[in-house]
Amino acid sequence: MNELGTALLDWLDERLDIRRGIEWATHKQVPIHRWSVFYYAGGVCLFLFLLQLASGILLLMYYRVGADSSYESVRYISSKVAFGWLIRSIHSWGANIMIFCVFVHMFSVFLMKAFRKPRELTWVTGCVLLGLCMAFGFSGYLLPWNELAYFATNVGTDIIGQVPVAGHWLLKLVRGGNDVTGATLSRFFGLHVAILPALLSLTIGAHLTFVQVQGMAHADESPKTMPFFPNFFLRDVMLWLVVLNAVAVLAVFFPWELGKKAEALASAPAGIKPEWYFLSQYQFLKLLPGKVLFIPGELLGIIALNAAGLFWLLTPFWDAVVPQEKKEAAVRLVGWGGLAALLAMTIWGRFS
Repeated sequence: MNELGTALLDWLDERLDIRRGIEWATHKQVPIHRWSVFYYAGGVCLFLFLLQLASGILLLMYYRVGADSSYESVRYISSKVAFGWLIRSIHSWGANIMIFCVFVHMFSVFLMKAFRKPRELTWVTGCVLLGLCMAFGFSGYLLPWNELAYFATNVGTDIIGQVPVAGHWLLKLVRGGNDVTGATLSRFFGLHVAILPALLSLTIGAHLTFVQVQGMAHADESPKTMPFFPNFFLRDVMLWLVVLNAVAVLAVFFPWELGKKAEALASAPAGIKPEWYFLSQYQFLKLLPGKVLFIPGELLGIIALNAAGLFWLLTPFWDAVVPQEKKEAAVRLVGWGGLAALLAMTIWGRFS
């Protein structure tokens, strides 16, 4: 390090005790084994969140919310603003890839049994992060106010209305009325640019704190380790550059289409479907009959999906009471079974 760098480090160290943090990062060890590659998934999710934050702020400079202005402002961004089309495409592709990476991270943590004591809260905050990311996707989908987003939001919010007792009240709360209108757009905008970023930032902070305090799972069992800093950190940064390039290539060669402006009185386009991360739930609800005994099929499906989500969220707690000799089989059954069901229903929903 040159004199200027040393002087800067000394200046920061006097005020922030930065050398103690570097010392801690240097001594932190990351286990090396055949599944070590999945340790990088969490860092990629964090990088993509920062990319979404940066591209979202740039889009916010030109976006104007409103039934009369949203579509026009997005069209202006895509056609008139320098590199606006690229930033919008990066934001859209980045959102999809971030949700995919969160799924990869979550299933890898599950199958490596990294949710077990003392990491129960790390797992719970990770599941909350997935839910928030999907809420980001759902709320952001409506913001361009195009035809597909309008009718997909109609279908998606209709499901909320099926919730027993409070369904109608929740539907009006989400939509700002009985129908998807400009009021819905304003609520989704507020959710997307203020409430969800605040919740996601707080949850990421808690999640990272838990990870740092508890360290990497299986660190004591692995015969080989590497220092977190600089070895693991530099590998993480290299992977972030690869991901950034992949997002840029997708944005350049497959720019995100805007489509037609939403018209409330127009007919819904044929074959309209939700985004890929909601397809498995959508396909599951489609398969149910209108009534099962005296219960509406859709209501029964919503109850089943919520029960499955709660079961997944509580994984560390039900795993703790499973007899020792059956633990490994239970994790494999739930993990691989859940992943196979998710993939099968998503593919079925896409091509049906």
